[in-house]
Amino acid sequence: MKRLSLFFKISLLFVFLLTVSCEEALVYQANNLTVSEGFKNPIGFYNPKPTFSWQLPVSTDVVSQSGYQVVVASSEELLPNNPDLWDSEEQVSSQSSFVKYEGADLQSRQKVYWQVRFWNQDGIPSIWSDINSFELGLLKNSDWKAKWAGLDTAKDSIKGVNNFLMHRPQYLRKGFDLPSDIASARLYITAKGVFDVHLNGKDVSDDVLTPGWTPYNKRFETLTYDVTDMLSSGKNAIAVELASGWHSGRITRGTAVYDFLASPKVLCQLEITLKDGSKKTIISDETWKGTTNGPIRLAGLFDGEVYDANLEMPNWTMNTFDDASWENTEIEPIADSVTLEPKRHETVKTMTVIEDAEIVSLTTSSVIFNLKQNMVGVPKVSVPMKKGDTLKIRFSEMLLSDGTFYTTNYRSAKSTDYYIASKDGLIEYTPKFTFHGFQYLELSGFDTSATPNSTWVKGLVQHSNFEKNGTFTSSHDKLNQLQKNITWGLRDNLLDIPTDCPQRDERLGWTGDAQVISPTAMFNFKGHAFWTAWLQSMRETQSEHDNGLVPFVIPDILQRNSASSGWGDACVIIPWDIYNITGDTSVLEENYDMGKKWVGYYQSKSKDFIPNIYSYTDWLQPYPSKSGKEGNKGDTPRLFVNTAYFAHSAHLVSKMAGVLGKTEDEKKYKDLYKEIALAFENKFFDKNGKFKNKKQTQTSYLLAIYFDLLQPETKAKSQQHLLEEIKKADNHLGTGFLGTPILPKVLDDMGEVDLMYDILFKETYPSWFYSINQGATTMWERWNSYSKADGYNPLPMNSLNHYAYGAIGQWMYERIAGIAPLEPGYKKIRIAPVPNTKYLTSASASVTTPYGKGSSSWKIDNTMFNLDVVIPSNTTAEIHLPKTSKQDAFVNGEILDESSKFELIEKTDNHIIIAVNSGSYQFQTKLKSDE
Repeated sequence: MKRLSLFFKISLLFVFLLTVSCEEALVYQANNLTVSEGFKNPIGFYNPKPTFSWQLPVSTDVVSQSGYQVVVASSEELLPNNPDLWDSEEQVSSQSSFVKYEGADLQSRQKVYWQVRFWNQDGIPSIWSDINSFELGLLKNSDWKAKWAGLDTAKDSIKGVNNFLMHRPQYLRKGFDLPSDIASARLYITAKGVFDVHLNGKDVSDDVLTPGWTPYNKRFETLTYDVTDMLSSGKNAIAVELASGWHSGRITRGTAVYDFLASPKVLCQLEITLKDGSKKTIISDETWKGTTNGPIRLAGLFDGEVYDANLEMPNWTMNTFDDASWENTEIEPIADSVTLEPKRHETVKTMTVIEDAEIVSLTTSSVIFNLKQNMVGVPKVSVPMKKGDTLKIRFSEMLLSDGTFYTTNYRSAKSTDYYIASKDGLIEYTPKFTFHGFQYLELSGFDTSATPNSTWVKGLVQHSNFEKNGTFTSSHDKLNQLQKNITWGLRDNLLDIPTDCPQRDERLGWTGDAQVISPTAMFNFKGHAFWTAWLQSMRETQSEHDNGLVPFVIPDILQRNSASSGWGDACVIIPWDIYNITGDTSVLEENYDMGKKWVGYYQSKSKDFIPNIYSYTDWLQPYPSKSGKEGNKGDTPRLFVNTAYFAHSAHLVSKMAGVLGKTEDEKKYKDLYKEIALAFENKFFDKNGKFKNKKQTQTSYLLAIYFDLLQPETKAKSQQHLLEEIKKADNHLGTGFLGTPILPKVLDDMGEVDLMYDILFKETYPSWFYSINQGATTMWERWNSYSKADGYNPLPMNSLNHYAYGAIGQWMYERIAGIAPLEPGYKKIRIAPVPNTKYLTSASASVTTPYGKGSSSWKIDNTMFNLDVVIPSNTTAEIHLPKTSKQDAFVNGEILDESSKFELIEKTDNHIIIAVNSGSYQFQTKLKSDE
């Protein structure tokens, strides 16, 4: 009996422990599930071979992941136990991002469901995550039954600026009947031009300027919308507004590759499943009706929009509208040579509204508003008008000294909107098919009997729809303003593609500007998909050139059949940056061959490893020795820049090959890099490490040092020459587009952090704070675009909204605040702030890594250095505590010593480095004096 009682007690204990274990496994689940470049439950998805990512919960019980299992199925009911598409089975791995799908082939329109569970560091499994999904778009041209449809607007022969052909915006529609209630409906749509689409009088989306800008001779992006709730049994109508956009607008400049571009067209396929099980498809074809006699009379990205309210067509988007008098559309077949692919990145949307406009000038017939921020988008105006009058809306980035508009830097871009009133009273107007770069807005043509007020104008800020990713702040107001200017410059120039400027007759995807800003951009905004999409356009453009050149701009509307060092290298530099920031190897796989071809282009133009190609060199370096256009290129010689970037690209291709397991290529390109470096040193530097050129430049030394192109003894001597050049400039920078991003990195590596602080905090020209002192709210194209004393730079190329010099942001986040990836994707994080009490008493930054939010925040109180750190689950970190000894260090209130649980990596008389797992930490140290 006693034995049975003991057995019973042991059994109860076993059941209890099993229950506890099960309950422990039920507490946690993975969250923030995404596919590929960060998409959450997308429809119209582009990738039939996606990757899966997730984050671990923030918990003391979940430090890291020891294993995972992903299950994928064609329906929710099959998960998690019967996945019919893929079961990764339990994988012993800490990988929680970009896990490659290895299941059955996926097809167009297919909806896929997936879940994940993980095992924590102790081998305890989580419960299954929530079920997520993705739905594929139309992946192949053959999926499309529709035809390109539209009106022949070229025959109107409307000529605009520089005699460029303009097209009247089109209003297109199709009525159709549905016999029964709708179960589901998908609208697949794109355009040769830009469009806005409506169903039964409702806006299908709030997207702006869709489908966006790609090399149209290679690819069009398609959009997918769930329109199930917009349809009903009986009569229905689809209606499309269509304008020139990038495709047929002046921005194409009529270049040879786009000569075939004529009247805009729409391609539309509405696929409907009815509740009775039947299907119906409405396609764009010759049965559609259209007119150009609508209210939007003209619209262009450079020049603005003309809207005549007298031509409004009430209810034209409704199913009751009579379009019998409209024309039938003309059609074009889908060309096999141009692919139709789902858009693989974010659409443009109105992301912010600026409402506190200030009236700064007023006459009897006009009023000027200051929105207090240089922005990109369109205005929303609410203005009293008289019937028949024309409201004129002009734009400017800044004012002249007499309070009038400065528009010289817009060059030939008219950047003016017009609204013709159809009645007396308050009108509301928002341009639809244009965008402007501006801070000031002038209205004229309104009812002059009314008193203007600030509610007349709002600024609709438009850019690609990415979320904020990182933050930075400090104890210094001007440094905080610099961060604000950096982020606004990014918002304003990340409009479907990365542009150089948003306001003048240019707005192009310059590769050099993009490669210097991409790390700063990706810290501040979740732009993974944005940048990889643009790289696809780059690959498609390179494919047109047998020699592997990458043009100056992507899409390439300049058609100069030429490339530039420091610009074309974006094809290697940006993929490498994306990989290091995200940990996604797909970007290396996609772009590896492009990088090899680019290095091959250098090789084909080289003699003794010195390439003879064009170069913009260190663009817009201050105080150039030459004037005019040649002066724009600075004083670092073309062959020098060519050779430096040739070596750098070869080196990066070698590193990419190493990551991808291409060992032969890794050695081949590393050997090539070494040969180029040797030729570079022999050609351009003497035995004392001095640049063999009459005109010395900071950038010449920076490129040689940062790209590691010199022997160690030569490099050490060159570092001293660099310091001499900076000293000659009174500790000011002397760098243009190429030198500026690497200046802080080189000085940091040299241990000259305090010197970099001195340069960064300079108030006088050339410096980052100089523009702030002149009133800048964005980054400028030139270090001296404007001064309160002398006015505007007289050269016509003078954008007040260029992001390149914002590349200093990377150093601000990674070294001033002190958070950086030590391994790709922040799998291992370095927290290494470098405080300088001469300028700052605090700084902090946070960033959303693939594993969750990480942050570094420090503050100095007298001699005490306080550092708060958050390290996301499933990552580790190195913590660098500056100017301190172990005896003076505390963590979470306890003395940091040999008996603590933290691994001591390094200690010197001046700093300590420790290793930590995920978690939140508070460090406190006593700073040593610099004396």
